Amino acid sequence: MNVVNTIAEMRVLRRQLAETVGFVPTMGFLHEGHLSLVRQARDENASVIVSIFVNPTQFGPSEDFEQYPRDTERDLAFLAGEGTDVVFMPSAAEMYPERFDSWVEVGELTRRLEGAIRPGHFRGVTTVVAKLFNIVQPTRAYFGQKDTQQAAVIRKMTADLDMNLEVITLPTVREPDGLAMSSRNTYLDPEQRRAATVLYRALSLARELRARGESNAGEIRRKMAELIQQEPLATIEYISVAD
Repeated sequence: MNVVNTIAEMRVLRRQLAETVGFVPTMGFLHEGHLSLVRQARDENASVIVSIFVNPTQFGPSEDFEQYPRDTERDLAFLAGEGTDVVFMPSAAEMYPERFDSWVEVGELTRRLEGAIRPGHFRGVTTVVAKLFNIVQPTRAYFGQKDTQQAAVIRKMTADLDMNLEVITLPTVREPDGLAMSSRNTYLDPEQRRAATVLYRALSLARELRARGESNAGEIRRKMAELIQQEPLATIEYISVAD
């Protein structure tokens, strides 16, 4: 497994990979959700490239960039075990050199839901992903459905800018009690960890209501909200029912 830190090194290695390349962009502190993407990429491509980069431009001023969990040695061991060919681990200075001032921004899709409560977040995401796509030149790129809006934004960017790759999303990987696996779950104390399962219970309720014939999205949202509000540690930022 090759581990590289510069764009120049990454491009040299990419030129040596003549067949299909699967790409999994991550911010590190990998878990089974990430590894499921790597395995799918391994199954569908001749080579697999994974990036590890905690992208500062997608964090707001009061968010958790400095606290975001990191464990490079552990991540590299996981990726070696999955047969990854190349790991690209650039620094912030490598990705955003002095006087960097070009941004990629998707329009309407980024102004609602997560975009409404985290201004600038998706601009940071789309800019870094566009840069990574340009550097890695993948055949296919893999994302989890946990970040559904992010995946939709990246699909839109890829289509609008005529990027020559396929964006593939895979189902959310969950803990036995339904909590979506996430690097940030390490922030939760035992009581918060217990409370967090209310999100999965609300999603399961929505699925059950739809299966029973409920077609009114407003009613589904209302019942989801009622369930979440029963958990004192939970605060609702948004609930959306979308196709």
